[in-house]
Amino acid sequence: MKLKYTYTLLTLIIALYFVPAIAQTKHTTKKAAAKTQAKKPAAKKAPAKPASKPAVNKAAPSKSDVRGLGDAAAKTTRDTTKKGGGANAKNPQDKNPGSLSEEIVVTSAYKPVLADAVKIRRNPELEDKIPFKAPLSYTTLDKRLEKNEDIKQLNSMKMPAEKDSVLEPNYVKVGAGNLKTLYGEAYITNGRDEALQAGGYLKHFSQAGTIYKQNESKSSIGVFGKSITDQNAFSGRIDYSYNSNYFYGYNANTLPPANFNPGHQHFSTISAEGEIAKNYKDVENDFTYALKLKGYAYSDAYHARESNVVLSGFLNQTVKQFYAGVSGSLDLSTQNDSLYSYNNSLLRVNPYLKFQGNNYKIDAGINLVDEFGFSSRFFIFPAAKLELQIIPKYVRLFLEAKGDVNKSSIRDFSAINPFIGQNIAIKNSVDRLDISAGLKGTLAPGLSFKANVYRNSINNMPLFVSNFNNTFNKFAIIYDNGTARVNGFNGELDFKPSDELDIFGQVEFKNYQMASEAKPWNLPKFKLTAGTSIKITDKVKVTGSLLVRGSTYDRVFNPTQSIVNINSFVDLSGGVEYKVNRRIFIFGKVNNILNATNQTWLYYPDYGFNIFGGAGFSF
Repeated sequence: MKLKYTYTLLTLIIALYFVPAIAQTKHTTKKAAAKTQAKKPAAKKAPAKPASKPAVNKAAPSKSDVRGLGDAAAKTTRDTTKKGGGANAKNPQDKNPGSLSEEIVVTSAYKPVLADAVKIRRNPELEDKIPFKAPLSYTTLDKRLEKNEDIKQLNSMKMPAEKDSVLEPNYVKVGAGNLKTLYGEAYITNGRDEALQAGGYLKHFSQAGTIYKQNESKSSIGVFGKSITDQNAFSGRIDYSYNSNYFYGYNANTLPPANFNPGHQHFSTISAEGEIAKNYKDVENDFTYALKLKGYAYSDAYHARESNVVLSGFLNQTVKQFYAGVSGSLDLSTQNDSLYSYNNSLLRVNPYLKFQGNNYKIDAGINLVDEFGFSSRFFIFPAAKLELQIIPKYVRLFLEAKGDVNKSSIRDFSAINPFIGQNIAIKNSVDRLDISAGLKGTLAPGLSFKANVYRNSINNMPLFVSNFNNTFNKFAIIYDNGTARVNGFNGELDFKPSDELDIFGQVEFKNYQMASEAKPWNLPKFKLTAGTSIKITDKVKVTGSLLVRGSTYDRVFNPTQSIVNINSFVDLSGGVEYKVNRRIFIFGKVNNILNATNQTWLYYPDYGFNIFGGAGFSF
């Protein structure tokens, strides 16, 4: 059915296409045979310039010419036909009785006419607008193209020289203030030299409080030097310190006797040390070593004497990411007072094996300690540590387990509490097992932190307790016989967004489980220290510090044993420094701004509000 319609449509199209062409061919042929000249019909309106009569091609026209003439004849509006055959017999009244067999004469050329709607009116651009093109020059690089997909190491940028530290490495500072405060400090060095450094220093600080004989004085002097060769670095120093104070502490609830004369105490220490170490080199399978010898001689105003010599060092072999080595020390001490003379020495050997990668670090080893002298014991402690990077470049997890023998030292006790008495009991404490775990890293640019929890097992923990003698208080050392447990938390935070601002702080919580003593005498359970350094301008710098100490307990025999509570306190201090020019600067410092009567030790209140200042000169 569909094919029938298709054939019918094609037949109509062919008829419509070829019929005009056939008719035009027939008329032309008939005109050539008759050789009759067509009459030019009268035009209704003569054109200004009539088109010339085209010649009639006597040859048979092509299909394209026939079709073109047919279209032109079909579109002409003028009468170009000539009757050939008379009137139509059937319809004599027909004015145009022509048919397909009639002759058609073309009298003018076809002239198409466009409507106004399709005309394009565009004026030519008369201005010569040629855009300016700057001359370009190219320089070719004479460089070979290398296909290297590895990340290349960036060359370090050389830091600009610090003019102040380079030109003025030495300085002198002097100051004075209320409470008869005297302050002086000097530092001399040979300047910045990569191969040789040498210098010396001198310090003094003294005060006298409002309480009778509340005097304190600290002085120290020393020289140092360091030489660096191609393979090794040699360093050494010699120091001397002299500190003095009085036993001014007495029961504040009672008046001191009329003949109250506090005893005078001073501590004198001369120390020296020397070290040789191999310079670090970033090479594979490197062998490193170090050897250090140090010692000191200590004495006080009474009969206490202590001497110490320590020889320590390590050997380490690196094999790719593995580190194998051993460290050790020989600690020889003699301690003398009016009632005893001890040889208290330790030998430590610590073999270890370390593994280090991009995201981890493992230290595995043991600590062998041999105690000899007045006490003879041998211990084996763990010495292991693990660090794991849980957030790349930001947070690391660390675990640690260790143990050691803590030597009792008269010099160390006097540095903590300068009001100790004579014949201090000597007994080494032992850290049976110290376990800690925590996190450390960076929270944001310039903001670093460290937080850990720990549990320590301590045998024979040393404790300071009051010991009244002749109405003024001196402190003695007792030991918690047995194994005490200390659980705690440490947190550190440091915010340094730029060189102009630095804020830091540390907090510590402790919980004591004593073995034989009722309280952890003179040991606080809470302590907070914080500080800041602000560089307001290039000339002005402000510093501040904060100390918050929790309450403690002390025991007193009066005549029976009683427990005394020492209140917690807050201590706030600050300082300012102003640079007049490159060489001269002035400074000021304020201590105990709250003017609180703090007691770090029982019946020994600290200094009240005090301020001092001075000037310095650098050269």
